Amino acid sequence: MDYTLITGATGGLGKAYTHACAKRGENLFLTARSQEKLEALASQIKLQYGVEVDFFPCQIQEENSRKALYDYIEQKGMVFFRLINVAGVDTQKAFLEYSQEKILLQTRVNFEAAVCLTRFVLSHRAQKAEILTVSSVSGIYPMPYFALYSATKRALVQFFSALRVELKNQNVKVTTVLPGGMPTRKDICEQIKGQGLWGKIATKTPAYVAEKSLQAVAKNKRIYIPGLANKLMAVCTKPIPLAWKMHFIAKRWCKISKDAF
Repeated sequence: MDYTLITGATGGLGKAYTHACAKRGENLFLTARSQEKLEALASQIKLQYGVEVDFFPCQIQEENSRKALYDYIEQKGMVFFRLINVAGVDTQKAFLEYSQEKILLQTRVNFEAAVCLTRFVLSHRAQKAEILTVSSVSGIYPMPYFALYSATKRALVQFFSALRVELKNQNVKVTTVLPGGMPTRKDICEQIKGQGLWGKIATKTPAYVAEKSLQAVAKNKRIYIPGLANKLMAVCTKPIPLAWKMHFIAKRWCKISKDAF
């Protein structure tokens, strides 16, 4: 029996991917931090869609916790036809306000864990497989006051774009999705509202992002940016000097500080 593995499954976007895959009749393996939330989500998905759902709680930034996850999967003899790397930390503040612990947490969850999970799944994959990873439009340019987040999201684009070439002839599709704003939490909804008209036209629901990005990886697109407004932003801002773009970003984001994880 083949499975889709979804990290960060109990979050807003993770749940959207869980529902989107279950609608397709796929068997699911879910991981997130909370045993209780995973149990509730698994029960809901089984009841609603009638698919097989297994789960294992994991602090994916911790090597020992990932090892426990790997051991559980190997004991079950699971094989995966898709990995969806969703888990992420969106701490947002001036770099000097970070503790060493927060630096490690954000870097390990956003990048290290995705890379390590991908290596493990590729060694336990079905004959044909898909790797779908959630980056962000924040990774398109360096973002002062969101520097570590944007750097880790850019790293995902670089890594998975290169990996895609390495796996070209091995029946593995690799896509990185760069969403804009998504109304997944109260603080994010407030930020979107604060962006005025741009927030309204650029924001896409988690369900939209999940469905469209699943279609994108099926077509083996290297990069997928959900929503016309976000696509236009990525293209139209290219000619603007980087210094100007970072000045604008710094002016906008220096007023916001959050540690939501």
